[in-house]
Amino acid sequence: MTSHPPFRKVFNGLATRDDVRALRAHHDDLPPDQLLDGKCYAGEWFEIPQDLYDEALNTLPPLFMCSGMFAMTEFKRVDVTSVYFSIRMRARQRWFHGFCDLTDPRSPDAMRAAIIAHETGAVDSMTREEKLELIWNTTPDDYRGIAGESNPDAWPAQDSGKRTILMNGGAAGTILVLLEDLSDEQIAERLTGKGFPAVHTMGGRK
Repeated sequence: MTSHPPFRKVFNGLATRDDVRALRAHHDDLPPDQLLDGKCYAGEWFEIPQDLYDEALNTLPPLFMCSGMFAMTEFKRVDVTSVYFSIRMRARQRWFHGFCDLTDPRSPDAMRAAIIAHETGAVDSMTREEKLELIWNTTPDDYRGIAGESNPDAWPAQDSGKRTILMNGGAAGTILVLLEDLSDEQIAERLTGKGFPAVHTMGGRK
């Protein structure tokens, strides 16, 4: 099972070119065994000006690109690479750089959601129902489903048709739970990029 480290902002304000250079190397004095897989960088993000975003986009063909997001083909270490975000928040476009561990293919989308939540204060001001909607909307199809859709006998009749998502259950492994049954702790984990399962299993309740 894999788990992505908590997403964390590592620089306050708008990073200059020199700041970015330093942030991209600020763990490089660690012992080689701690640098080998790049996990020390994974999950870190900071805000950048538009010109640095545009420059990165034009440097090399991106590893992948979708609306407002692209990843660099040059990896920092092993599976950790730079992901750039263009996000419109409160009527203003802003740009961000983050390090994502692509052994978790969900991490770029989760980081984007974490950035928005952090920069808008959304998590603190949202109701439980709004948080559940955010989790549902930022969870990929392979990790969510409808109770009873594939196997009507796998869920109690009263739960049939309700929304479900996969979660890391620790020692219990991957578990499928009703979205509405998520605990406050599980909600916090999903909104900070943790709690994502490593496998795609859309079975019944475990």
